[in-house]
Amino acid sequence: MTQAPTSSKATLRRHDREILSLALPAFGALVAEPLFLMVDSAIVGHLGTPQLAGLAIAGALLSTFVSVFVFLAYATTAAVARRVGAGDLSSALRQGIDGIWLALLLGLALVAVALPSAPWLVEVFGASETAAPHATTYLRISLLGIPAMLIVLAATGVLRGLQDTRTPLYVAIGGFAVNGALNLGLVYGAGLGIAGSAWGTVIAQCGMAAAYLFVVVRGARRHGASLRPDAAGIRASAQAGVPLLVRTLSLRAALMIATAVAARLGDTEVAAHQIILSLWSLMAFALDAIAIAGQAIIGRYLGADDAEGARQVCRRMVQWGAVSGVVLGLLLVLSRPLFIPLFTGDPAVRSTLLPALLVVALSQPISGVVFVLDGVLMGAGDGPYLAWAMLLTLAVFAPVALLVPVAGGGLTALWWAMTLMMTVRLATLWFRMRSGRWIVTGATR
Repeated sequence: MTQAPTSSKATLRRHDREILSLALPAFGALVAEPLFLMVDSAIVGHLGTPQLAGLAIAGALLSTFVSVFVFLAYATTAAVARRVGAGDLSSALRQGIDGIWLALLLGLALVAVALPSAPWLVEVFGASETAAPHATTYLRISLLGIPAMLIVLAATGVLRGLQDTRTPLYVAIGGFAVNGALNLGLVYGAGLGIAGSAWGTVIAQCGMAAAYLFVVVRGARRHGASLRPDAAGIRASAQAGVPLLVRTLSLRAALMIATAVAARLGDTEVAAHQIILSLWSLMAFALDAIAIAGQAIIGRYLGADDAEGARQVCRRMVQWGAVSGVVLGLLLVLSRPLFIPLFTGDPAVRSTLLPALLVVALSQPISGVVFVLDGVLMGAGDGPYLAWAMLLTLAVFAPVALLVPVAGGGLTALWWAMTLMMTVRLATLWFRMRSGRWIVTGATR
């Protein structure tokens, strides 16, 4: 009579250890990535305001380019994890190498299109006459590192699929340190100014890509996986990525709409919105780390034909997401006297910020479950459903958000609309999870 509860507790502890072992290093790697731009900003900021403004514009463009192709990591993680679960490491690595070849091809294509368009892209972003030359210089040089950035995304997906999130953490830390040292040396030591910052980042990104390729190639040789490009495999990787691209673009569109609405509300509101969005993004890193663990673990269970194991770990990760959301929400409320003065000293911005911040805190448990279920369905290779669900969410959110200024609402009303967006996402993802239709076992979906 007492054996079943003991077994159940042992299973939960095993799931918890597995989730933690993958999520904690993933969180470290996720946090390290935005630190690249922070280091660049700190170093370039001492060159002058026009240089810093130029970096902000170019950095926003580069972040957009890379975030659009984040499906290279997501789709590769799911595909590789399934084959790992099936016990076919050679096929898993072969699938990962196809994803890396796809990343290289997309990176080269993006450079070919964006490099000659750099001045126009900077102008579209509304750069001033003094900032535009610096933005164009930084963008043109940094674009040369785009293939390496996309290779890093795909190779990160390979290692996550292999249940390894520690190596990406080590590579991210190493890249961060090299980037900082190169920036200081090239910007001030060599006197290259903002161009030196761009070259430092490009060299660091290429170094990270080389480190990943070394690890993946070594694994491929050990398990007899071919390194040559395979047209069918690259095409399959692209097809798996298209629905996730649609999902990502829809999510980016929702965030852009929110910022555009905040801008229409006034300078005070958009300033407060930017602060909240930064905090919301920071908390998203913590929740996304659990989602990344979900992608890797769920893919492995399904590849091993263990549908019940996939259900169990899904339920446990949902609990993790909900509890993490509650903790983050409480931390946000309790620590507000500490971080708000760091962002602004304007009393008007502070008064606008506070009620909207409480809405964000209340919505964190919803966000926690959404991130986890997003990761579960990605790990299951359920990309088409995720694309349709996000398109539906955007269709609900967009008119509500656009009505906020028309109805005389302020920033708090806008963040209630953002909460509606996350609630719709929760409903669509929860429905899919409960239906069980995401559970398709085998080495391929």
